[in-house]
Amino acid sequence: MTRLVEIAVPDEVRVRACAGEERARQLIYAAVAAPTFTLIRRVIGSRSAAEDVFQDTMMILFERLADFRQEAPLGAWLRQIAISRCLMHLRSPWRRARMCLESALEGELPALARAASHAPPPEAIDIERALATLAPTARAVIWMYEVEGYSHAEIARAFGRSVSFSKSQVARAHLKLRAWFEPQGSRPTCTLS
Repeated sequence: MTRLVEIAVPDEVRVRACAGEERARQLIYAAVAAPTFTLIRRVIGSRSAAEDVFQDTMMILFERLADFRQEAPLGAWLRQIAISRCLMHLRSPWRRARMCLESALEGELPALARAASHAPPPEAIDIERALATLAPTARAVIWMYEVEGYSHAEIARAFGRSVSFSKSQVARAHLKLRAWFEPQGSRPTCTLS
């Protein structure tokens, strides 16, 4: 799959799409939909929330397509829109209130059920599950840095924070992901008996 930032759309198709031609809009959608949704899904975490943010992102794309200045590929411009929408979702007070309710309800689960729900099956090495263990901000930062190729300075600007914020989020996420992927249980030692 092509990275979103590398997707370019022929100028002729963009002009036709700006004029409202449905076929041109379909071509643009077909070119950018899958990588855009993948980006949003990885940053947001929840599939249903990602679908909402994806729909919002695609609407903005077509509403603002005439404003695209062609300074970079269309995919790079769309990536900025998608990341912006993701961060707005993550900062939403409604989302935070829902998370507080969910964590309060989670506290009512028996301890064994909670422990079992967080333990991955031994044969599973699943990046999506590993990313789900991260806090939403850490997940967004690690995806932006490691996959999308944002610099620490760009991430800091996107979050309205310092460069050290980005670096610490990446470092903490790396530690948590490393712990996730390490084999569980007893490990053989390298010493001879």
